[in-house]
Amino acid sequence: MVSARGGRFGFVYRSRHAAYRALRRKGMSKSKAARISNAGRSFAGRSRMARKGHRRH
Repeated sequence: MVSARGGRFGFVYRSRHAAYRALRRKGMSKSKAARISNAGRSFAGRSRMARKGHRRH
């Protein structure tokens, strides 16, 4: 299970555990996957990611 302890144990919001696990399955590091999955917690965060992804195409 994803850690919810925080600090050096890492932290991922419960609502974002599925996103975190998907990123980890793709071979991403724990810290990078946690940073990305936590960034998408709010609507604004998800919108920012969607716009960033769209700019690449």
